[in-house]
Amino acid sequence: MNSSSDERIIELDGCTARVVDAPRVASVCERMPAEEDLADTAEVFGLLSDPRRLRLLVALLDGELCVCDLAAVSGMSESSASHALRLLRAHRVVEVRRSGRMAYYRLADAHVRMLLDLAVAHIEHTEAVHPERRP
Repeated sequence: MNSSSDERIIELDGCTARVVDAPRVASVCERMPAEEDLADTAEVFGLLSDPRRLRLLVALLDGELCVCDLAAVSGMSESSASHALRLLRAHRVVEVRRSGRMAYYRLADAHVRMLLDLAVAHIEHTEAVHPERRP
């Protein structure tokens, strides 16, 4: 390949202007959440990225469960389930209700339920590309 071809490829791959649609960029910037809110949201998605914690949350879609039942559903020890649930509670993903020595967990609110419902529906209706899983 000669140098003029290389330059043409670089031109085609990169933007020639810093901003193409200035009004739209301004609109997006105006409604962009604060940095702290974006960081908190990223932390929640990080919590949801662990399949074991996600299993706990999916179990809670059917309603409140005690820690021992959540451990049984998830295949985790009670100690591991309790630790995961403490993390989820600290980030307002689940809430706890105590009854004597028992702790019962539930999803914190309808937003968490919608997030989980949408994520599960998305996976059920799309085919993820996982080359490492192909026979």
